[in-house]
Amino acid sequence: MGSSGALTRSVRRLLGRAGSVGAGPLGRSVARAGEREAALRELSPTGLRAAAQAARGTDDHVEVCALGREAARRALGERAFDVQLEGVLSLLRGTVVEMATGEGKTLVGALAAAGFALGGRRVHVLSVNDYLARRDAEWMGPVYDLLGLTGGCVDQHSTWEQRRDAYRRDIVHVAVGEVGFDTLRDRLRTDATRAVLPPPDVAIVDEADAVLIDEARIPLVLAGGVEAGAGDARAAHAVADLVEGKHYECEPDRLTVHLTDEGLVEVERVLGVDDLYAVGMGEQLSRINVALYARALLHRDVDYVVAEDRISLVDTNRGRLARRQQWPDGLHAAVEAKEGLTGGPRGEILDQLIVQDLIASYRTVAGMTGTAVVVAEQLREFYRLETGDLPPNVPCVRVDEDDRLYIDGKSRDAALITVVERAHASGRPVLVGTPDVSTSERIGDALRDSGLDCAILNARDDTQEAAIIARAGAVGAITVSTQMAGRGTDIRLGGPDGADHERVAELGGLLVIGVGRYHTRRLDDQLRGRAGRQGDPGTSIFLTSLDDEPITRHAPDPPRLSRVDEDGRVFDAAARRHVEHAQRVAEGALSDTHRTTWRYNQQLHLQRVEVLDRRRRILEGDEARPVLEERCPQRWAELTDTVGEAVLAEAAREILLYELDRAWSDHLAFTAELREGIHLRALGRQSPLDAFHAETRRAFADFTTRVDTAAADRLRTAHITEAGLDPTRSGLHRPTSTWTYMVTDNPFGTPDDRVAAYLRGLIRPASRND
Repeated sequence: MGSSGALTRSVRRLLGRAGSVGAGPLGRSVARAGEREAALRELSPTGLRAAAQAARGTDDHVEVCALGREAARRALGERAFDVQLEGVLSLLRGTVVEMATGEGKTLVGALAAAGFALGGRRVHVLSVNDYLARRDAEWMGPVYDLLGLTGGCVDQHSTWEQRRDAYRRDIVHVAVGEVGFDTLRDRLRTDATRAVLPPPDVAIVDEADAVLIDEARIPLVLAGGVEAGAGDARAAHAVADLVEGKHYECEPDRLTVHLTDEGLVEVERVLGVDDLYAVGMGEQLSRINVALYARALLHRDVDYVVAEDRISLVDTNRGRLARRQQWPDGLHAAVEAKEGLTGGPRGEILDQLIVQDLIASYRTVAGMTGTAVVVAEQLREFYRLETGDLPPNVPCVRVDEDDRLYIDGKSRDAALITVVERAHASGRPVLVGTPDVSTSERIGDALRDSGLDCAILNARDDTQEAAIIARAGAVGAITVSTQMAGRGTDIRLGGPDGADHERVAELGGLLVIGVGRYHTRRLDDQLRGRAGRQGDPGTSIFLTSLDDEPITRHAPDPPRLSRVDEDGRVFDAAARRHVEHAQRVAEGALSDTHRTTWRYNQQLHLQRVEVLDRRRRILEGDEARPVLEERCPQRWAELTDTVGEAVLAEAAREILLYELDRAWSDHLAFTAELREGIHLRALGRQSPLDAFHAETRRAFADFTTRVDTAAADRLRTAHITEAGLDPTRSGLHRPTSTWTYMVTDNPFGTPDDRVAAYLRGLIRPASRND
């Protein structure tokens, strides 16, 4: 298996394919770093710190590796392997590195961060969540200290003072969403001294595939002001008792839903209206459609959970609660109404930023993950990043068995219980990976009913996930986990301390069982990678059924079967190909969604860059004064005589900033509404994307003029005294509170789906009225 992988890498490299960056030439540098090891061991802590300071600004990567290895040995008791130093050197070249689970990616990232910092760069080590950011900052802090570097951490509980202090340090560990929210908040500061972030410099991205691919298209949102969610409960009540097949129909892919004629009549009866399609009923009809989607296609304990009287989305890529994510287009409010909950805060979007644009703002980006090569083409396309994989320090001996395919979920689950029973009887630890919360709980209940005690790790309780996943390698342990919950924590054979390592190894190591394929091979590989760390034995196997959701959604027409045994196991080669085809279709759909989101966002991104550049000139310079003095010369002269030039200039700055921010928020609202309906342009044989860009450019063409005119009008009536501008009496009503959240993927299907649904909506009322 090792020689086959090496041959594949060589062929990719020869053809210049993405994912083919090799570490071969780095071996000489690693060897030279090894030559420094004996001398550095003789140094005192002060001497080691002095040697590190002598390397500052030199970009001597060999010395950085040698110093980092020695600092880690002293601070952590861990001597970096040669292959880890190859990883450090790869990151210092700005590469995304694939390293297998258990190969020490955290240390590699920390030593690379130290290398950049010693070179005079300011480094953000970006994680997928607060837990990993805090853990790694505390874990690697002593290493930074030995090298004379300062490290810090930012999480969602950090105060303004703590954020400013952390971001001023050489290296800061922070969740990608948190640095994104700080970017948004800094964009709307009215006092430049209140900004917490320095200009973005170096980003080292941990779990790079999750951040750069899975979360890249998710908008981070800064919102302000509160508006009532009136009408949501009424719409939820109107669809609450509708019956599928009678009152509404769902498409086979479960992405779209629409009312039948009978359903439309029933909704109109409940609402007490004559015609939902009449002029002036557009908002009510929209609420009904969204409420129906929430009622029919979003499921509790699969797509979201209800905890502490609030809706929390489930991150489908990692199985964790996405506590700061919301659905767009009123859908979040509709689900709250469906569950009978009091709606959370809703208001206008003040600014937004997609993760992909955040990452692109850094001068240098590098990263590491266990599954990078499979997304190498996307990393090259969207980030111009090259990718390479490093061999494990000890060859992987994990056995990846062929999938076992079953006719339906019931047969598969029965087979799963049997496999777990056999493994558990010998004491072998078992990890069962499931696609969602409800499946994890169903499997957990089935195991317990069979007398098999198990720990369930899912989105309901992610606070203890690291501790639970760390115990998954203990003798006799059975752990049921949603996809990649506990990611970032190693599973050691024999338990957290490895006490029974040899016993578990003799039993075959950890047995990983996947309950059905995920929507990408990458997630399958991540689950498999839980077994076989650092040369340990292990086995992975996926038990799949033909009625699994990814298969029925992306390949709804299964082949005819001829080889099915009495237990429901399918042996037809065509059926296996069908499963693989469904996964390829799902991967293609995800890639297309990413690409489409990126294309739609480009025009808005360029406009935001232009607005931010002007905002910086207003905030830090003197641009406001000449603009308003030229447009309101008489008013300016009057105010100068009674107020003074300096006070008036500051008032002008506040007014122009307010109108600029107000106009940008309005522009975001316009583009959001435009995009919601732009797919209908396809009916007129127009490209929705081209139409969106044309309309957005047209709306933005006079943006600066409108801002300046509004600011001049504001100045004419503003209340300004010697004490300065009175914002309240002058009508500058900025939000009294703001909050941040992420908007998860739009669940309403592709543009084609939405055009088809719209056409059905046009046809059905007509047939009813005829």
